[in-house]
Amino acid sequence: MEGVKPVHSVGHHSLPSYALLRSFECAARHESFTQAAEELHLTQSAVSRQVKELEDMMGATLFRRVGRRVVLTESGRRFAADLAIDLENLRQSVVRAIAVGERISTLRIGILPTFASRWLIPRLATFLNDHPNIEIRLETRTLPFDLTRERFDIAIHFGKADWPDARMTKLFDEEMLPVASPRFRDMHMATEPGRLAEAPLLHLITRESAWIDWFAMIGISDRRLLSGRHFDQFSMIISAAAASLGAALLPKYLIETELEGGILIPLSDMALKTHNSYFVVSAAGDVNPQVNAFTRWLMSAARRGSMHETRQDGRM
Repeated sequence: MEGVKPVHSVGHHSLPSYALLRSFECAARHESFTQAAEELHLTQSAVSRQVKELEDMMGATLFRRVGRRVVLTESGRRFAADLAIDLENLRQSVVRAIAVGERISTLRIGILPTFASRWLIPRLATFLNDHPNIEIRLETRTLPFDLTRERFDIAIHFGKADWPDARMTKLFDEEMLPVASPRFRDMHMATEPGRLAEAPLLHLITRESAWIDWFAMIGISDRRLLSGRHFDQFSMIISAAAASLGAALLPKYLIETELEGGILIPLSDMALKTHNSYFVVSAAGDVNPQVNAFTRWLMSAARRGSMHETRQDGRM
């Protein structure tokens, strides 16, 4: 690490203690010795002393004072980022060791938040009932990361098949359907494409051209299609559509409950198929039988969902 003097001996006496590392990680996370002391049940001077001992051992300045505050130096910021991962991996190693002792395996899964709450969790009991010796740990991740470095067994990825050094299995493509509450539909006569184009639309901030793409399929082009209400999570858009704040363009798999209950209704049977897909991701060359079991179950659940949608479309 630039700015950090090398440690000449690799014996265990040359490595900082867990207490020093824990104090630094906590102080770095808060950028406050006082808040770190409160979390660790230490005095502020004890945290400050431990950080200073770590700096002396490493030969680097990890914090600098700005007025009455402390902020990380560039060396401190890089070290804090690496250390946070390493401490989490250490904790995961302990959890796994305990699980092995109890003959229970834990799958650590990095997952997109709305996919977890709207698609995976409602189905998860089936897997857990069939695999009582496997526990599931879901943690939100929205961007690709190093599975091996961060000790994740599986990730759910949305996008292209572009995750390096990983095995990727496609779950399903994405189709987005225009929907609204019955009240909104009646108020705006929104089943007419021209009327829908003039009605309030709900947009996902990261996909603000989705409505433009959908209307282009039916020959409508208008700059005003970008106007409306904007949100950064699908879960917010679902709630907004149910509350009659606008019409939404949503992936079918996210609104199964709302469609079945009539809370949201399709405004057209024409779905927008995007260029992205959902993938199950695991480390390349991984032969973990629990990973393979979970991947097979996910694929089976996705196929059942596709068959259900086909039957629903046939009755629409």
